[in-house]
Parts: sequence; C-alpha cells; structure tokens
Amino acid sequence: MTNVLTLRQPGASTDHGMERNPGMEYTPELFAGLRINRSAVERRAATIATRRSVKKDHQSAWLLKAITCIDLTTLAGDDTAGNVKRLCRKARQPVRKDILEGLAVTDLNIHTGAVCVYHNLIETAVKELQGSGIPVAAVSTGFPAGQIPMDMKLAQVRASVAAGAGEIDIVISRALVLTGDWKGLYEEVKAYREACGEAHLKTILATGELATLTNVARASWVCMMAGADFIKTSTGKESVNATLPVSLVMVRAIREYHRLTGYKVGYKPAGGISKAKDAIANLILIKEELGNDWLTPELFRFGASSLLGDIERQLEHRLTGSYSAQYRHPMG
Repeated sequence: MTNVLTLRQPGASTDHGMERNPGMEYTPELFAGLRINRSAVERRAATIATRRSVKKDHQSAWLLKAITCIDLTTLAGDDTAGNVKRLCRKARQPVRKDILEGLAVTDLNIHTGAVCVYHNLIETAVKELQGSGIPVAAVSTGFPAGQIPMDMKLAQVRASVAAGAGEIDIVISRALVLTGDWKGLYEEVKAYREACGEAHLKTILATGELATLTNVARASWVCMMAGADFIKTSTGKESVNATLPVSLVMVRAIREYHRLTGYKVGYKPAGGISKAKDAIANLILIKEELGNDWLTPELFRFGASSLLGDIERQLEHRLTGSYSAQYRHPMG
C-alpha cells in the first residue's frame, strides 16, 4: 500500500479553515480489492435507527442540527425566479418564528446549509441570499443523466461558477463504473475539480444505477482520489436513491480515505429523504461512523426539498403535542 506520507499534499483552505481534499495520484491498488458483503451491510444498516432513542428536547436539537445541513433544493421543470426567491427566503428563516421562540432558540440563527438550483436560476438565488452566508449550489454536467459531451459538461461547470455558484453538484458517467473504466472516471472527476476552481465539487454517484455496493465503494474511492470535496448518493431522479446501506458503504470509504490521507471529504445523501425520522437516522449514522467532526454543513448535507416541512411539523409537535397541517409550513 502506498505510504500515507506520499499522499498528503497541501490543499487549499476553505472559508472555515479546513483544508480541501486535493486528491491524489490514481492508485488502483487502494480500491481494486474491495468486495462489499451486501447482507452484512444491510444487517448493520438495519440497526442504525434502533440503537438510539432520541426524544423530547434531544430530538428537537437533532432536528435543528439537520436543518443546518439541508441543501434546500428545487430542480423542477416549472421552476421560476419567483419560487426560487421564496425558497431562498425559506432558507434564511427555515422555521417559523413562533416555533423558535417556543423552543428558546431564536439566538442560534438557524438557516439551511445551501440552496440548490439549476444553472439558469443561480443569479436569482445569489442575489436573494446576499449577506446571509448561505451558498448557492448548482447541478451541472448534464444533470441528471450526464449524457452529453465532455466539453459541454466542463463548459457548464465553468459557467455556473462564473454565475456565482459556490458549490457544483456534478454527475459521474455511470457507464465508466459499469464497464470498470476506473481510470476514465478518475480523469473525468479530476477535470471537473479543475473546472470548479474555488467552488466546491460534489460528485453524484447515482448509486441506484451502479448495480452493486462494491461498485459504490470503488466509485467513492476514485472520486475522492480525483479531488471531490463531497461524495453524494443520488440525483433524486433514480428509482432508488439514498438508502442507509449505500450510505454506510460511502461513509466508511470516507473514513478510510481520511485515515490514509488526513483529508476530510464530505457526504451528501439525496433523494427520498423526506421525513424527520430519516434525517435523524442519517445523523446517527454519521456520528457513529465518522464522529462529531462531520456533523457540520461543511462536511454533511441532505439533498432535500420536502424534508424541511416535516421537520418543522415535528418541532411544532414538540411545543403543542399535536401535528399541524402541512400547509402551515410552506416552502416560502
């Protein structure tokens, strides 16, 4: 195995003082021997939500933490500047003021981790979020299928960075994984990282289309080697999106990469996470597998559009003892 001292290279610092993952040379021996036992992973994943019982004030605290890690997302064909502006206002104040007052947390300045939109709405979101400290993320590279030429993918990335996106969510070419072209995947993601410049690169694996958990593990390693700042499960458009078994495989790859190189890579489950209980299960997974350092928006995000509404309902339930109608928690 390659000596860890040869892997660690100076990386650019983030705004939070944490060094970005600079990537490393393509080293197939680090992942080629990986074999994932699906049944063992599924057994472990099944215990995640049952090992801890989070209730009352503790539950509220976990849910408030979850809000700060949400990439509040709209990726619909009928998106308009108006609904993106409303989404940005919700990102600034994701929980109704009376609920925050009832929980005595108005001083925490709770807001979401980012707002995620298509390229043509980046400038609208950037303007609406000015002064909030909330970054704008943009999906790119022919999202969600990624079936466009490479030069067009790179042009999309550069255009989104120029428009003001601080984070770029790219999709990998699934065919490279399915045909075992790991060097091709490495070169692809490395090119995206270069095109991103100072913007952070979140690589979407589209795990529901990678066939096996072994492929998920290997793709995670290759993307981190190529300099990904985050690895992300899904586009939200696949038939199977973020699941706890997939998350377990990916976060353990992150843990081993950190052990080997000293660099921390972020994790983003996306697609299908719409309930507060799902958010807590994912937070527990991160705490148990990666530790408290990853329980920050700098290293953990949910890709979600409807999750926030359910969290807000749960927080109100903590105060009133009853569940309110969904319309009382609009997205904007």
